[in-house]
Amino acid sequence: MDEEHQDVAEPKRRGWFRRRPGWQKALIVLGALVLILSSGVAGGGYYLVNRYTDKVDRASLLPSAPAEEAAQSKENWESGPLNLLLLGSDSRATAPGESSPIGERSDTIMLVHIARSRDKATIISIPRDSYVDVPAGGSWKGGKNKINAAFAYGGAALTAVTVKKLTGIPLDGAMIANFASIRDLVDAVDGVNVCIPYDVKSTFSDREWKQGCHDMNGDIAEEFMRQRYNVPGGDFGRIKNQQLVVQAVTKKVAEKNLLYKPLELDTLLGIAADSLTVDQNLDLRDLVFAVRDIRPGSIGYATVPYTSASLKTPAGAAVQLDTAAAAEMFAAVKNDTIDQYLADNPPTP
Repeated sequence: MDEEHQDVAEPKRRGWFRRRPGWQKALIVLGALVLILSSGVAGGGYYLVNRYTDKVDRASLLPSAPAEEAAQSKENWESGPLNLLLLGSDSRATAPGESSPIGERSDTIMLVHIARSRDKATIISIPRDSYVDVPAGGSWKGGKNKINAAFAYGGAALTAVTVKKLTGIPLDGAMIANFASIRDLVDAVDGVNVCIPYDVKSTFSDREWKQGCHDMNGDIAEEFMRQRYNVPGGDFGRIKNQQLVVQAVTKKVAEKNLLYKPLELDTLLGIAADSLTVDQNLDLRDLVFAVRDIRPGSIGYATVPYTSASLKTPAGAAVQLDTAAAAEMFAAVKNDTIDQYLADNPPTP
């Protein structure tokens, strides 16, 4: 068996798949969801949303917004840029909108920007260990902490407040990806081909991915995206791996025209819907309309700039964000110029 295709074999260790991190599901589900919804209203998008609405859980994920901010958000949904919070969590014992037991943290915190033009989107990952100001909430009295602690103390609502405080960007909606199998989604598109710019060695098996392109089924893709220690940049390398798999999935969906094949589309929609919890005020029809013209090549990926990945804090080793560079990035999001910002400040390969 040649190296490029050997990854489709079953992994030797299966037990570690039992708890599937939310960051994997969040990224994959969002990438697929954008493409699925972008099949367009004219192609039956509204019908499909109605069909799967009952599968999507609802919860109060965002705190109440001031009247002026709520009015601006309503205007944004009609004709302005949109900013959505996407979280990933493994908590099964607590409803997504409620406070989580201490120790259960969100593994993914992402800002999803949909341009005013509605033809492109940018997904910005906020490192889960970013050391930031976390406002008081739940049993937390307020102060500096890792950003994913906000979910542990106050659920999605406190996370939203924390992200808004960090970025200065009001949120127009929120979603949580939970409990879905990445294997199901990757396998539903008959596997993906992931091109890796560096070598990665698995810490869960004897598998190794050399620089180059590799075919992966769902199990292998999940194992690949969980790598943290033998990948350049640690957690940041893991974020890069997540983005590589998302791009591979979206490319596969487009190449196979799965949006226009009823049986395959039904499977993808079912997996996406079962994996999502959306804010009770987020209208899925509006979301369909907002993303219907977005295509795979128009989805950008970025990570908030940082200066140190090993900052020593009372909360343990944390990530020190680059205050000036991050502020510039957030301003670009707020001004709907993030695509130009990324063109001028390309992510490090």
